[in-house]
Amino acid sequence: MLGVNAALMDSLSGERNVVLGCLAMGMAPEQARARCDDIVAFADIPAVALSRQMSTYSSGMAARLRFAIATARTHDVLLIDEALATGDAAFRRRSDERIRQLREAAGTVFLASPEAVRTTCQRALWVDAGKLVLDGTADDVVNAYERASR
Repeated sequence: MLGVNAALMDSLSGERNVVLGCLAMGMAPEQARARCDDIVAFADIPAVALSRQMSTYSSGMAARLRFAIATARTHDVLLIDEALATGDAAFRRRSDERIRQLREAAGTVFLASPEAVRTTCQRALWVDAGKLVLDGTADDVVNAYERASR
């Protein structure tokens, strides 16, 4: 899901990066432009910063914008990693709600960190080398995975 990071360029403005990131996720140009205001509002990027190069953004601003772009559309398959911990407390609350909405709309969700599985799932599957190791509650699966990883 957050693979949009590779498409963003520090030398471009925040606004250009929003459009570029949306295009990289498969949106049509008109869809990307239509989503721009919502993405910027969700990321809480000041209007004066939109025309500046992303290289001038604080790490928090850049992370919020990347997250907002990456979550601007629903996905059939959703891959989530530690990016859930992005931003300050207020942004994390908005991020958690956005992730919940995306999870509900997605057909399949892959969580790449045990903590993300524990905090966002009720049921989990542990798959290793293409084989199902365990199917159960999120806590049971994470606990078994952590025991096996020691």
